[in-house]
Amino acid sequence: MSLTTNKNFAPDQKGQGWKIFKSPKLEPFLYLSPSIILICLVIFVPLVIGISYAFQSISLFRPSDTGWIGFEHFEDIYQDRKFYKSLRNTFWWTFTSVILQFSLGLGLAMLLKAGFKGQKFFQALIFLPWAVPTFLSALTWAWLFNPVIGPLSHWMFALGILDEPYNILADPSIAMYGPIAANVWFGIPFFAITLLAALQSIPDEMYEAAAIDGASKWQVFSKITLPFLAPMIVITVMLRTVWIANFADFIYVMTSGGPANSTQILSTYIFLTAFKKLDFGYASAVSVVLLVLLLIFATLLLKMRQKFVRVN
Repeated sequence: MSLTTNKNFAPDQKGQGWKIFKSPKLEPFLYLSPSIILICLVIFVPLVIGISYAFQSISLFRPSDTGWIGFEHFEDIYQDRKFYKSLRNTFWWTFTSVILQFSLGLGLAMLLKAGFKGQKFFQALIFLPWAVPTFLSALTWAWLFNPVIGPLSHWMFALGILDEPYNILADPSIAMYGPIAANVWFGIPFFAITLLAALQSIPDEMYEAAAIDGASKWQVFSKITLPFLAPMIVITVMLRTVWIANFADFIYVMTSGGPANSTQILSTYIFLTAFKKLDFGYASAVSVVLLVLLLIFATLLLKMRQKFVRVN
C-alpha cells in the first residue's frame, strides 16, 4: 500500500514543480536565465567591484596603505584642479563632437534619401570611417596635422587660418580641435546610417500631401521630417554622447591629454591615473562621478523621448 501511495505521489510532486516554472510570470525568466547570469557576471559584478574601489585606498605605489577610506577620494576630487579642467574639456569635446557629427550625418542621410546615380557606392564610402580601427584613425590624423609629413597645417596656412604651418596638436589654445576633427570624421557614419534608416520609414504619402498643399522645403522638414525623426534623434544623440564622453582613443593617441592638459578629458584622466600613477582607488572615484553625470544626462534624454512619442 505504501509503495502505491509513493508512486502516485511522485508524479504529482513533479507536475507541481513544472507548473511553477512554467507559469506565465516565471517561464520567460527561466529561458532567459543563462543570458541574465552571463550579463550579471560580465557587467554588473565588475561594475559593483569598480564602484567599491572608489571607497578604498588601492595604489600599487603604496601596497601597505590599503583599506576602506569612505569618501576621501571624493573630497580630493572636490579640490582637484586637474579634474575640473578635465571636466570642462569633456563637455567641450563631447558637445562639439556630437553637434558636428549629428549635423553632418543628418545632411548626408537626407542627401542619400533623395536618391542619385551611384548612391550605393557613396553609402559604402560614407560607412568607411566607421570600419577603420580607431587607433589607426587617430594615428593617421596625427600624421595629417604634422607639418613635416602632413598637409593639413600647410592648407590651413594657405587659407589664412594659421600664421605659419605648425602642428596645432602642440598648441594648448587650439590642440583640442585636432581630436575633435578626427572624432567628427569617425562618427558621421553612425548618424548618417541610423538617420537614413529612420528617413526611409517615413511614409511617402506625407510628402505627397505636403507637395499638394504647396508646403515649402522648410515646412516639410520642420512639420514632417523632424517630428518623425525626433525619437530616433534622441536615442542616437544619447548613445553617441555616452560613447564620446568615454572615448579616450583619439585623444590618448594624438595628444595623450597634452599639451599642459589642454586636451585632457575625464576618460583619459581616469586611464592615466589608473595605469600610469597606478592609483586605482582615485581613478575609480573619478569614474563614479563620470558615471553619475552620464546617467543623469541619459535619464533626461529618455524622458524627452517619451514626450516626443506621446505627442506623435
